Amino acid sequence: MIRIRDIKLPVDSDEGAIIEECARILCLDKIYLGNSYPDFSYEILRKSIDARKKPDILFVYTVLILISEADEKRILKYLLQNRTKPQVKRNIDRIITDPVITYTIPECGDDVLHHRPVVVGAGPAGLFCALALARRGFRPVVIERGENVDDRSRTVTAFWEGGELSPDSNVSFGEGGAGTFSDGKLTTLTKDTNGRNSYVIKTFAEHGAPNEITYEAKPHIGTDILKSVVKNIREEIISLGGEVHFNTRLTDIITEGDLLSAVVVTDVANKTERTIKTHVCVLCIGHSARDTFEMLYAKNAEISPKSFAAGFRVIHPQSKVNNWQYGLEDTEGTPLPPADYKVANETVSGRRVYSFCMCPGGYVVNASSEEGGICVNGMSEYRRDGRFANSAIIAAVTPQDFKQDVVPNDHPLAGMYYQRNIEARAFETGCGNIPVQRFEDYEKGVTVTEDDISADVADAVKGTVSPANLRGIFSKDIEDAIIESMHKFGYTRKGFDTDAVMLGVETRTSSPVRIERDENFESNIKGLYPGGEGAGYAGGIVSAASDGLKCAEKIITRYKSELC
Repeated sequence: MIRIRDIKLPVDSDEGAIIEECARILCLDKIYLGNSYPDFSYEILRKSIDARKKPDILFVYTVLILISEADEKRILKYLLQNRTKPQVKRNIDRIITDPVITYTIPECGDDVLHHRPVVVGAGPAGLFCALALARRGFRPVVIERGENVDDRSRTVTAFWEGGELSPDSNVSFGEGGAGTFSDGKLTTLTKDTNGRNSYVIKTFAEHGAPNEITYEAKPHIGTDILKSVVKNIREEIISLGGEVHFNTRLTDIITEGDLLSAVVVTDVANKTERTIKTHVCVLCIGHSARDTFEMLYAKNAEISPKSFAAGFRVIHPQSKVNNWQYGLEDTEGTPLPPADYKVANETVSGRRVYSFCMCPGGYVVNASSEEGGICVNGMSEYRRDGRFANSAIIAAVTPQDFKQDVVPNDHPLAGMYYQRNIEARAFETGCGNIPVQRFEDYEKGVTVTEDDISADVADAVKGTVSPANLRGIFSKDIEDAIIESMHKFGYTRKGFDTDAVMLGVETRTSSPVRIERDENFESNIKGLYPGGEGAGYAGGIVSAASDGLKCAEKIITRYKSELC
């Protein structure tokens, strides 16, 4: 198996250029005299962008060479024998022969599982946990407090257009989880040493996502395509004997000693309860399941407060972002995608401020899940063809910042109540709408009431906005950190600060708690498996899905189902 990395070509190069570059790197003209080398092809494994010498932009490829086994051996033998020759020496470190790591779901263990496992939540962690269990014959029962993705989409759209908020089916809750109404990024900072991340991305492609996500350095799906993908994953789970119940909320757990014996679920519509006997329940509840956090705390599940980050969504014209990254304002007519950015700063006070979930050509969306609170998120469609870009600019917050009146700062749920307080202030500031303000006015503390700012961002927001003064929502030290950092980002990206519009507030960057688990991924309540972003073990679609797989692995390697 031959792979070649670091193939750099102009963005307008065709497939023939890749073939010729591969032939050059492999020294085929030296091995096959007269350039009579055999036909071969390639598969792109990774594609990224090198924009360091803008506007001369390059695509950078890693490819797998598809060639006969005999020719592969001949090529590798020549390269090994001639590694000191200048042409070979220059290129041999770009040639990789190690096997590609492939993930497989483990085989079942020996203990018999007498009741079907229950998976709580149909976000990435829950869906991939349930899919792995289903593929090993466990016929999981998935419960999701929100609606199926089609009904959920209608409910969310109605809310954005001025309708009532549904506390159980919104941007945070429902099929696909919070990631459904997001940018659909499939990037993660976690190392893929076991192939789980690649397996997750490949599974998305197998269920309807574009194949390019399997090799793009910054893959994303977008809300429009992700809706279909999660439906297709759900249908496979059901086809393998699993069940998926929407509008069904986990409201209690029943234990015998410290062992799980059943879970109690409530139908969201008619409020009826039923009990599901199980000795295995995977909690993939998402970062916004505050009532579930409170229930688990009351049941003495071990929970710890966790640091996260909070701040604002910041909007810029996409043309400006393109210019920062590519030296071009318009990417139309080029193979370049709408540009993104990543910024970070450690302030003079030592607080870290950084961009999060940057959405090229996307929208800021009202992501509220509780009455009396406002929070926002970023979302984009697959084409990312909106006129505006947005990103969260957020400051790191720790338990020292969790000042609120409900519990002490070091209480396990203090961060959750801190989030709620911030969102309540934003709701009041915006008179129930998303509060919006130009950064230059935010820095001055000036309240601007004219409607022109609402018109300016109309194409960039899903939900109703109100011009407001965002000062006072966060503590002064956080405000100062954001202001300092915005100017710092403006040093290298002209207009980052002077042409920015801010919307409040971004608080759901990650879970405010960690539900503790042991080496077997079980809580102190045995049989309860906390997983994914809500439990504090992930931070995005792919890492959450991978953690769901890890939870499934622990169950699969221990048990076999008597229902198989």
